[in-house]
Amino acid sequence: MPTNFTVVPVEDGRKPAQEDSDDNNVLKEEDEETVGDGNPRESSPFIHNTDDYKGTLYDGKNMALFEEEIESNPMVSSLLSKLANYTNLTQGVREHEEADEDEGAKKKKVKSPQMGTFIGVYLPCLQNILGVILFLRMTWIVGTAGILESFIIVSMCCSCTMLTAISMSAIATNGVVPAGGSYYMISRSLGPEFGGAVGLCFYLGTTFAGAMYILGTIEIFLTYIVPSAAIFKAEEKALEAEAMLNNMRVYGTCCLTLMAVVVFVGVKYVNKLALVFLACVVLSILSIYAGVFKTIFEPPVFPVCLLGNRTLQNHGFDKCMKTDIIDNVTVTTRLWALFCSGPELNASCNEYFSLNNVTEIQGIPGLTSGAISENMWGSYGPTGMMVEKDLPSVPGSASPQDKDMPYVVNDITTFFTLLVGIYFPSVTGIMAGSNRSGDLRDAQRSIPIGTILAIATTTIIYLSCVVLFGAAIDGVVLRDKFGDSVKGNLVIGTLSWPSPWVIVIGSFFSCCGAGLQSLTGAPRLLQAIARDGIVPFLEVFGHGKANGEPTWALLLTALICESGILIASLDAVAPILSMFFLMCYLFVNLACALQTLLRTPNWRPRFKFYHWTLSFLGMSLCLALMFISSWYYALVAMLIAGCIYKYIEYRGAEKEWGDGIRGVSLNAARFALIRLEEAPPHTKNWRPQMLVLLNLDSELSVKHPRLLSFTTQLKAGKGLTIVGSVLEGTYLTRDTEAKQAEQNIKSAMSAEKTKGFCHVVVSSNQRDGISHLVQSAGLGGMKHNSVLMAWPGNWRQSNDPQSWKSFIETVRETTAAHLALLVAKNVDSFPHQERLSEGTIDVWWIVHDGGMLMLLPFLLRQHKVWRKCKMRIFTVAQLDDNSIQMKKDLQMFLYHLRLNAEVEVVEMHDSDISAFTYEKTLVMEQRSQMLKQMQLSRTEREREIQSITDESRSSIRRKNHSGAHGSGLNNQNSQLDEEKQEEAQLIHDRNTASHAALNDKADAAPERVHMTWTKEKFFSNRNREHNATMAVRDLFNMKPEWESLNQSNVRCMHTAVKLNEVVVNKSQGAHLVLLNMPGPPRNRGGDENYMEFMEVMMEGLNRVLLVRGGGREVITIYS
Repeated sequence: MPTNFTVVPVEDGRKPAQEDSDDNNVLKEEDEETVGDGNPRESSPFIHNTDDYKGTLYDGKNMALFEEEIESNPMVSSLLSKLANYTNLTQGVREHEEADEDEGAKKKKVKSPQMGTFIGVYLPCLQNILGVILFLRMTWIVGTAGILESFIIVSMCCSCTMLTAISMSAIATNGVVPAGGSYYMISRSLGPEFGGAVGLCFYLGTTFAGAMYILGTIEIFLTYIVPSAAIFKAEEKALEAEAMLNNMRVYGTCCLTLMAVVVFVGVKYVNKLALVFLACVVLSILSIYAGVFKTIFEPPVFPVCLLGNRTLQNHGFDKCMKTDIIDNVTVTTRLWALFCSGPELNASCNEYFSLNNVTEIQGIPGLTSGAISENMWGSYGPTGMMVEKDLPSVPGSASPQDKDMPYVVNDITTFFTLLVGIYFPSVTGIMAGSNRSGDLRDAQRSIPIGTILAIATTTIIYLSCVVLFGAAIDGVVLRDKFGDSVKGNLVIGTLSWPSPWVIVIGSFFSCCGAGLQSLTGAPRLLQAIARDGIVPFLEVFGHGKANGEPTWALLLTALICESGILIASLDAVAPILSMFFLMCYLFVNLACALQTLLRTPNWRPRFKFYHWTLSFLGMSLCLALMFISSWYYALVAMLIAGCIYKYIEYRGAEKEWGDGIRGVSLNAARFALIRLEEAPPHTKNWRPQMLVLLNLDSELSVKHPRLLSFTTQLKAGKGLTIVGSVLEGTYLTRDTEAKQAEQNIKSAMSAEKTKGFCHVVVSSNQRDGISHLVQSAGLGGMKHNSVLMAWPGNWRQSNDPQSWKSFIETVRETTAAHLALLVAKNVDSFPHQERLSEGTIDVWWIVHDGGMLMLLPFLLRQHKVWRKCKMRIFTVAQLDDNSIQMKKDLQMFLYHLRLNAEVEVVEMHDSDISAFTYEKTLVMEQRSQMLKQMQLSRTEREREIQSITDESRSSIRRKNHSGAHGSGLNNQNSQLDEEKQEEAQLIHDRNTASHAALNDKADAAPERVHMTWTKEKFFSNRNREHNATMAVRDLFNMKPEWESLNQSNVRCMHTAVKLNEVVVNKSQGAHLVLLNMPGPPRNRGGDENYMEFMEVMMEGLNRVLLVRGGGREVITIYS
């Protein structure tokens, strides 16, 4: 519906500002700028286009509310003035005749485009569509396929181009189409990958079209204008075809060189001659129609000589008769000499020549002769098949000499699909109008009208020519490709009026002009693709001379064109360029259909006579014609386009053009997300969807990039990966830093080859930010089910206890959210890209976690880094367990899981809690007590720390005096620091230094311990506590300071120490150790003790991955 605008004047009390009269302030469609995310985008005339407003102070009173944003959001009056004065730059040769801005030369002033529909679109399309195939092959196609099948061929091809023109008109009228024409439309509609692939295919099609036009020019020159100019001449008829191909190669190369020099020296002359070439085409068409209608009253005389029913080449004889009577004497003719051994009447002659008479028929019988019924059906045949007329004849025995006789024969094997491929180039050229959109007064009106009218006109011309040629020309002449039966005349020229030379000269200049136009347009198309920067290896072809002429692109175009000329056959080159043009048209239809179906908000074409069904029909027709013409050429063209697509996808520059493929991806993603949310994934489909929590340093760089490497090795590009990080503060003050951090993380992901998404959250504190990520990362069914993070290795040295408290809270939250948790210790020592030598991945399966410990090594071994590693599974035998039966059961379980791994059951016998365990627990609780005094004054804190330290010293001294030989190491840290954290660290260091000595004194006898991480063992331990009370009291009598220890902490420390001993004993040399991760205590008062237990459990191991299941089965034995 129409929209009415009302402009309300506002009194400002100021004089109107003087308007800027600079003509250079025009809207540039393709200027790109970089935004915060680093991706280039197209500038908009509506927002963020502030160059004209910088330095201008807006001092109005009525719009004071908007004055702070006036630079980014200009006033509507300024915007409307800018749009009204918009002038699109002209393109083509005129653009390159001006000095290029990058070369430092001064731009010429550009005039407003003034071309209308007729001059700017209709005639250029007409000139490009009508060409060499019409003049050189149309009659042969009609004669070979017959009127009916030729009508079908023309209808299919013209329908394809008409449907493509409708789609193209919709795209071309959906906004301004600047330089690039069809390439611009496809690339901006389907994205840089499709745009680059189809753009290069269109370029190759245009280049091979140049080769086809040059070959057509040389064929006209050598066959119909100056046959004596041939360099290679065949002495035998069998060698004539090869000699002709060699002549085409030599003359074609010379012609290509000449045309390339003309284009290089002064392309403006090519443009000035365009009107001459167009006049040649129009005059040739008019002379054909005039000649056809003249045959009704006075058919031209072109006799055709037949021997029996075989057509003869009318070159070596003047009379169509065997003998002639001269002065009452019967003499043989020159025709006799061609079939007989001599001129004598009794000479031995060819059998077929002897058995059949010679007849002469009219090659152009006229419209009213009834030839249309004879030419209604096709006449296909193999190479060397003679062109015969439906007349009675006496068949002779097949003789090898027949191939040397002057018969008209097929030079190639003919069939329907071949003719489709040869004919289709005659309907190409429909993009000529869209390529000149910058020269049009009103492109959005002219392009649809001019293009569709041109296609309608040429369709009428082609269809009428099919009927008229079939009705006016005899069948044997139509099937005579080179006009040998009519004394070497161009067959279509025999119809022209007033002379055959009108068609010959007109078609010659038409082919010359079309070849020059191809050599002019193809390099510029390649230059446009190169300057877009989507194909890196083509960047060199974006440069040219000082005036912008694409010198290197012209050189490449000439080389590719030469490859087509070396083929030397017009019939072989035509299907090649048909493939490339058909692929281009296919994607034009696809672009229109996608935009229509997706209902993109920006899809508002002024051309309303389109529908997505028409576009899909055109696309299907293009695809069908590709395989009809030549299935192997179609596959090669699609392979070339596919390779270019993948190259641009993986190596090309990233562009965001708002293309339709992105819209398809969004719709497909939305549909898939809705489907995924309907139900959780089955166990068979479960895979770790990772949320990777990264820490950033002060420069916003990733602290542990190996965490990303490990993610890549674990995921192998499959599933979902979200990389998240948290910045403390508010988003308003740290938005720039957040974007910079996101860019740094993306760079690290690219370096580590991690495919996924990045999400940086700004929160008031680290704890809340991580909580937000755990809760809200992902979308719908594509949410993470696993969290990967690094172990806080320096938590003891940290001045802020929030570092380890945040870690423990994250463990609790992942448990509450039923997410799996993976914690990597010493992650910086994990492998990067180097392949590990043969080793093991050791799994310590202590409690059941849903199968995570089984699945993770299998996934890791799919990656090349871990492929040579073997998997070993260790489990711990409990008090009443049968270790032998456990091993058999575990082996059977792994067999059903289709996993290959070595199995070992570790038995740990009962033992008393060692003195080291009590001492370790004591030191841990002393450190915890000391750090709880953070709120005391500095003097009180120092006094408290000193007293705790003295007590610790006396305790350690008594223990060392009883026989511990490792006490000499304790003297290294005798100097105390004033700060509380360093005092606490001193206690831990002393305890750690004694660890090895006490372990050496451990009893070498087999030991067994009760694992306390399962519900059953918890209850069994609680029932046995009473029986152990007396023994514990005996120890307390020996160490009075142990009596105050928390017994739960003692048992947990005992578990950690004993488990660490067996893990280090079995797996110290493993490439990776996977352990069950126990949960943190429910009472938050013991959080720091939990961190100590984890440290003790992992002590002495290099690479450790703590695994905590998400509460569901992730691996199954079923198929």
